[in-house]
Amino acid sequence: MTTTRQPGGTPLPGDERLARELLDGLAEAVLTTDQTGRVTLVNAMAAELLPEIDAGIELARCPVAPLAQAVASGADRFDAEHHGRRLRGARRQLAGPRYAWYIRDVTEEHARADALLAERSRTAFLAQAGSRLALTLHRDQVLQTATTLAVPHLADVAVALPRPAAPAEPHARWTRYADGEPAPVTGLAGPALTDSMAGLAEAVAGDRAEPGPWPDAPPADLAALLPPGFAAGTALVSPLLNAGGSAGDLLLIRRSGRAAFDPRDVELAREFAARVGSALATADLHGEQAHLARVLQASLLPPALPVVPGVTMAGGYRAAGDTLRIGGDFYEVFPHPRGALFALGDVCGKGVGAAVLTGRVRQSLQTLRLVEQRPRELIHLLNQALFDAPDAARRSQFTTLLLGSLDLGPTGLDIRIAGGGHPAPLLVTADGTVTPVPVGGMPVGALTTARFAETRVHLDPGDLLFAYTDGVTEARGPRDAAMFGEARLRAALGSAAGQPPAALIDRVLGAVDVWLDGQAHDDIAMLAVSASA
Repeated sequence: MTTTRQPGGTPLPGDERLARELLDGLAEAVLTTDQTGRVTLVNAMAAELLPEIDAGIELARCPVAPLAQAVASGADRFDAEHHGRRLRGARRQLAGPRYAWYIRDVTEEHARADALLAERSRTAFLAQAGSRLALTLHRDQVLQTATTLAVPHLADVAVALPRPAAPAEPHARWTRYADGEPAPVTGLAGPALTDSMAGLAEAVAGDRAEPGPWPDAPPADLAALLPPGFAAGTALVSPLLNAGGSAGDLLLIRRSGRAAFDPRDVELAREFAARVGSALATADLHGEQAHLARVLQASLLPPALPVVPGVTMAGGYRAAGDTLRIGGDFYEVFPHPRGALFALGDVCGKGVGAAVLTGRVRQSLQTLRLVEQRPRELIHLLNQALFDAPDAARRSQFTTLLLGSLDLGPTGLDIRIAGGGHPAPLLVTADGTVTPVPVGGMPVGALTTARFAETRVHLDPGDLLFAYTDGVTEARGPRDAAMFGEARLRAALGSAAGQPPAALIDRVLGAVDVWLDGQAHDDIAMLAVSASA
């Protein structure tokens, strides 16, 4: 037996049989060539992966095209498909002008890498979809976002087929987006369409629980929902599921020639449709809340002031919650044959809770004024009415209030004002003098034994009475959070003396806005009354 030596000097066996066994035991294919480029050795793995190559064949002209091209071009590597397997080869030079090619089957590695990339793409798509859908609180925008997100990642055309938003709607609407269209389009899924398309009525009704192919209809039957000239291939429909059940279906159509939906596509469509269904449920809930807020707002916003002979009036209102535009400050004017009653109040708290008590106070005043029009007596009745309410004990809410009567006299207006813990109104005379009108009293609804005060004031033509809530004087500016204060309010009123009530209200609101400089503020209400010339 001959021996060779390795670089360290240790003898290695020269047994060709042993060397062959070692080569055949390798997990990669090994090919060796001589100085003429002909194959001199083919190990067992090479025979399995490359059965076309035998010893003696010229490797540059072998039937394995990627390998032959690499040899002919002098390349040291190749990576290509062969008989459905992914092969990767590397060339090493041996002693003399001889070479060895080491070739591995990397099909499984590629499959794992492709699966990882696909999972990353799927995760990124669902994350983007969740983020985009979470930013949308309107039903139509949810449907448009959903269809644009699905194209082209899931399909070439996406059609959302939601159930009608309200039972009163006679027909559902579909929303479609196709690859290449500038924007989503919508249409009605009326009886003519649902009767002509198998499965459409079931889709709109939300009866499907699992994604699957479009039922009992070839893709050509979907033409009514597709862009003109679109050659439909495969179609998949997935339910828009949420906690309340199905909100309809999402129809995904691929062009003819594009690969059909595989199980991973179906699962991705399921998860995407579930996100769309949840976004639809959120949008519907937001829509219901917005509708309720609009109804509540319409009932609680200060009404248009009535026309009272001999009296000029103007009001101003700003709610702390700009989104709902409702709050706890209010004013009201009730005309009667001798003049009018007016009320301006500030319910403790803000937002919807304060608005509910505001509505109760205003409704109580609407009723109680029919039996009592004297301000102090009326405010006593209101206090009693608030405590007679079923939830008065646990409500722990109250309101400050100014309640006054306007009686037209021969030389102006005679005003009686009852107070319930509210800031004193200000008398603005024609010469610019601003004087508080002390009233006093305790907050309404705070104590069953509350005491209320009353005072009288006379307005000559050109004089003006200005009532306001503390949201005006307590408005805080951006610098040092300093309050607007009564001094600035008096200065604003004095500079507008002699002007009509509407102009004076605008002057005060403008001054407060400048002071706030975009900062958040409390509810604001104000009422200006003057005797007509």
